[in-house]
Amino acid sequence: MPRKITDACLSCGSCVDSCPAGAIFEGDSHYEIDASACLDCGACEDGCPNGAIVAE
Repeated sequence: MPRKITDACLSCGSCVDSCPAGAIFEGDSHYEIDASACLDCGACEDGCPNGAIVAE
């Protein structure tokens, strides 16, 4: 199941560097995950210091 970035995201960019698939991009209000590119590895979730990434 792909991950989702919630509104708790502070747009720090930590998740971008941790994503091996390059599936994370800067959205209008915070970073977002391209579900079709997500490998569901959880690296972004582990890399988020705010706990803003959850399984969808």
